[in-house]
Amino acid sequence: MLTVHGDGPVPAGRLRGILRVTPIVWRGGVLAEAEAEASTLPVNLGEVQHQITVEPTTLVFRIPVSLPEGVGWKVVLQPDLDPKLEVAVAATGNQGTFWNWTVRLASDPHRPRYHFLPAANWMNDPNGLIQFNGEYHLFYQHNPNGPFWGTIHWGHAVSRDLVRWTHLPIALAPELGKPDWNGVWSGSAVNANGVPMVFYTGVSPEVVNVAVGDENLRTLAKYHANPVVAGPPQGFRVTGFRDPFVWRDGDDWYMVIGSGIQGSGGTVLLYRSRNLYDWEFLNPLYVGRREETGEMWECPNFFRLGDKYVLLVSTLGKTLYFVGTYSDYRFVPEVQGATDYGPNFYAALTMEDERGRRIMFGWLPEGRSEQAQRAAGWAGVMSLPRVLSLRPDGTLEFRPAEEVETLRGSHFGVSGVTVGADSSYCLAYPLPGAGGSEDSEGRQLEIQVEFEKSEARRYGIKVRTSPEGDEQTLIYYDAEMGQVYVDRQSSSLSPDAHRGVSGGPLQIEPGEPLRLRVFVDGSVVEVFANDRIVITSRIYPTRADSTGIEVFAEGGDVTVESLDVWEMKSIWSE
Repeated sequence: MLTVHGDGPVPAGRLRGILRVTPIVWRGGVLAEAEAEASTLPVNLGEVQHQITVEPTTLVFRIPVSLPEGVGWKVVLQPDLDPKLEVAVAATGNQGTFWNWTVRLASDPHRPRYHFLPAANWMNDPNGLIQFNGEYHLFYQHNPNGPFWGTIHWGHAVSRDLVRWTHLPIALAPELGKPDWNGVWSGSAVNANGVPMVFYTGVSPEVVNVAVGDENLRTLAKYHANPVVAGPPQGFRVTGFRDPFVWRDGDDWYMVIGSGIQGSGGTVLLYRSRNLYDWEFLNPLYVGRREETGEMWECPNFFRLGDKYVLLVSTLGKTLYFVGTYSDYRFVPEVQGATDYGPNFYAALTMEDERGRRIMFGWLPEGRSEQAQRAAGWAGVMSLPRVLSLRPDGTLEFRPAEEVETLRGSHFGVSGVTVGADSSYCLAYPLPGAGGSEDSEGRQLEIQVEFEKSEARRYGIKVRTSPEGDEQTLIYYDAEMGQVYVDRQSSSLSPDAHRGVSGGPLQIEPGEPLRLRVFVDGSVVEVFANDRIVITSRIYPTRADSTGIEVFAEGGDVTVESLDVWEMKSIWSE
């Protein structure tokens, strides 16, 4: 282990050649940006000296203005058991560790490369989605202190193209003595006549707070008279009160807050304001049935889409949607569905961008043991951006944003392949004619496959397959059930990985092909079926050769009209 000690809160002097540390004065502390240089360093492990290559990366961390006596700074370079390289920056001293952020510089095979996630530690709900001055802003629930839920802050990232992101400093942090002392929980953002404003849940207890952004939305200043909504309305026995979603309609602003009525069901509470600071409670927008959709609705979204209104709520591990009509401050649903039928998608949040698209992100929680995620040093991934539209039958259509296609690299394609009953057509990595990439190693792919309508009982593809098939993830259509399934029963040999089968309804019309669009990114698998349903799962293969792709059929032949595979590029500056 090589340890380099600094002299103070910004240890630039003794770290030259390893890290460049740039201090910036910031509210509540000093912001330091540490950039690792691409260089080879000698590291002594016992009596053996190793040469370790440090790849370029950037760490952003906050340093308190005044540190307790005896606290010093150190940078530790330490290979772990894999061995992968970690760089840890920590404030330590005789009173324990006050801050710690670890960034893995070497490749973790389960860590996505073209999905957004923070540099390290915990992430959950997307927050404050907004396009402002041409830039997309993504805030998110974040624990900067470890890969587990707690001490929730708002992380912040910005993008010009919706897929390639730049990390920014933490946007909002809990403050002792303030109405967010126990956490800065979820909320939304609006453009108020050129001024960006965010509305968020402060705890404890649950209240609605406001913060105002600067002209470029790089910092947020909390409103001095927070909270703007001090709790649930009188006369309701609610199950919770959180996650404000705000929009403008005419001269007025409206807000829905996730809640539930004890004994009845989940609900969203509707408020109105003229100035975004003084809010009037109107009524519950809609109350669900406890037996069907639970007793607490989180992360509500309410927006117009075409000639209908859409309500999104997160409950019972899923984000549901309702499509219907809205008048006199009441919503009447006509159609209900799920935004995602997988086990690893929750807390969806939408925004309307400058092109008028309704764009949705969701949180992809881990699908492995807490012990495994703590060992990894990170937890939580953001979904790819999905564009929502209304179908003629009143259901929602889900497509990956077109910007995702700019990440495509080398390509392989076949067409007109017939797969016999109870057999498969196999592709092994590297893909023939596609070159192959050391960065991808078959773990970062987009797969598009179109099947002719078949009499086969089941047909689909397998991804992340090992040569012997002891690790594989199945994605298939079951004609008898009228369902698309993702089967993770054999996705991993690790006892830490979750297993199961998840599915959603898809009635294929006469003459309609089955079209699957599958995104594989480390431990993430997002499946879009005919743009009508999505199934998102997390998988953790253990074998380095679990990179194969197979097309298979059971109970009949199936013809593959087309199969296209792209290696996907990283969204981070390399």
